[in-house]
Amino acid sequence: MVTRRGMLTAAGLLAMPRLARAAFPDRPVRLVVPFGAGGNLDTLARLVAPGMSERLGGQPVVIENRPGAGGNLGAELVATAAPDGYSVLVGSNGGLVTNPMLMARMPYDAARAFAPIGLGFRTPNVLVVGPKLPVASLAEFIAYAKARPGRVTCASAGTGTTNHLLIELLNAATGMGMVHVPYRASGASLADLLSGALTASMDQITTALPQHRDGALRILGIGLGQRAPLLPEVPTFAEVGLQDGGLVSFIGLLVPAATPEEPRRRLQQAFAGALADPALQARVEAIGNLLATPAERTPEGFAALIERERLLSRRAIDLAGLKPE
Repeated sequence: MVTRRGMLTAAGLLAMPRLARAAFPDRPVRLVVPFGAGGNLDTLARLVAPGMSERLGGQPVVIENRPGAGGNLGAELVATAAPDGYSVLVGSNGGLVTNPMLMARMPYDAARAFAPIGLGFRTPNVLVVGPKLPVASLAEFIAYAKARPGRVTCASAGTGTTNHLLIELLNAATGMGMVHVPYRASGASLADLLSGALTASMDQITTALPQHRDGALRILGIGLGQRAPLLPEVPTFAEVGLQDGGLVSFIGLLVPAATPEEPRRRLQQAFAGALADPALQARVEAIGNLLATPAERTPEGFAALIERERLLSRRAIDLAGLKPE
């Protein structure tokens, strides 16, 4: 005969595994990088993973590279994953901001599919010129371009990329009228820039900084609202009239939108804690990335940055006359 006490005891025993499973995390967490190994997103994800693991009770934080479709493949993987905190997107401008504006069909709703965890890094874009160009400053370059309407070329990593859109915003702010020349990838224009076949390039600082330091190329301006400690002598685009310096490439963490509060809180704390490590900060800044401020490392701060980038990107896309394809 089953007594009431026996039923309660059995129910309590059945509930114990559920309570154990509820503790987050109780298995490895994967950071999905929507690009191949070796790129900026992959490098920075691998820098934060050990610190996050340490703060998540020693559970492994595993990097999973899922390149394809301009970042959409990896983003879709997380958007459709179980909302339990174990699948985290290492997100950037493409999959979260520009792809939805430039692609006629998207496999997920970028504005609704994700809950932000926090911003990790910002990677400024810089205006770079070759050694043969007879200008010594950003102001001289603007004057040079205005005196040669339609003849000053500026490369990007491709139509619709953040550096292309920044060219459009800078043109509108200064009246330079640079002619956009799309290349296949960041850094692909290097040979043409060195030979003088190309006037300038808008590139990520992580690509341009080694050549600038070696004297092969010159960085004339940077897409920030304030000068970067790494290049204090280089003026910002804000100084020549572009509000807040224009667009900036960003890297942050997001989870599926329906993820419960507790996993989101634990991930945010682990991420912010990893970013606070001085050794990590030194490595990040050495390659030209800017660490997010404490406010930007919060879900609210990251959400605000994404919204700002969406507004600026929409303006730049309209200036360029780009349509979804």
